[in-house]
Amino acid sequence: MATVFQFQEWLASHSVRTESALGRLLDSAQTTPVRLHEAMRYAAQGGGKRIRPLLVYAAGELGDAKDAALDAAAVAMECIHAYSLVHDDLPCMDDDDLRRGRPTVHKAFDEATALLVGDALQTRAFEILANAECEVDVRLLMISALAAASGSRGMAGGQAIDLESVGKKLDLAGLKQMHALKTGALLSCAVALGGIAAHLNPSQMSHLQNYSTSLGLAFQIVDDVLDATADSQTLGKTAGKDAAANKPTYVTLMGLDYAQKQAKELQEAAIASLDSFGSQAQALKDLARLVVNRSK
Repeated sequence: MATVFQFQEWLASHSVRTESALGRLLDSAQTTPVRLHEAMRYAAQGGGKRIRPLLVYAAGELGDAKDAALDAAAVAMECIHAYSLVHDDLPCMDDDDLRRGRPTVHKAFDEATALLVGDALQTRAFEILANAECEVDVRLLMISALAAASGSRGMAGGQAIDLESVGKKLDLAGLKQMHALKTGALLSCAVALGGIAAHLNPSQMSHLQNYSTSLGLAFQIVDDVLDATADSQTLGKTAGKDAAANKPTYVTLMGLDYAQKQAKELQEAAIASLDSFGSQAQALKDLARLVVNRSK
């Protein structure tokens, strides 16, 4: 009799694994310069959903990935994500005081330290991948994928479009393009890194790309819905920030009902993309449900 997959058990164990890997692969807070390393840990270990590391692990289960390679990829993803949040919260960007229910890095430390934290977390991500205990070609592919997803044609490019769009009217196509870069690129990269570590073939990687494209857009739509409907205490960050800044969102452009319906349709499309993997992809399917059904 086949064992029924227990997602909550999987989620708990891989969340613990993520925290353990972060603690092990980040420099200790006692490393010189102490204040910088303390702030880096504050940024990277300050909670959060850990969706990106979880996607790395779930995709890695589709093949024969080495544990060390997945841990390195998971931590590298979280370093890039944390760096992007630290810089996004700075006064020159979104100017926010709250992140994950705590003061943002520039408030807990200072602006100069926050700038350096983002710089150092970004470079640490690539150092971790370069030293990952796996085949050289796997390391190179992971480094290339993360660099592309993080840069001007990925997350940073999406941030630039976001800043340029304040107070402007974007059509639906423009909004999708912005979020495909700003949010979707790193989520897709997390899935891709797991697939690369698992030595998946091009056809399998294509299915994962379809999954992560739908998931990335669904993730951002849910973010827009929560920004419009949840309070700051629930979100752990300032609610209503996008509307107050006159930023285009799926809710302001298409309405709340449309946004919620679209998120559900994208969830279904993401899950359907994984049919060829069978039960091996159950964690990825359940993560898609988690992303769309979350309350923060």
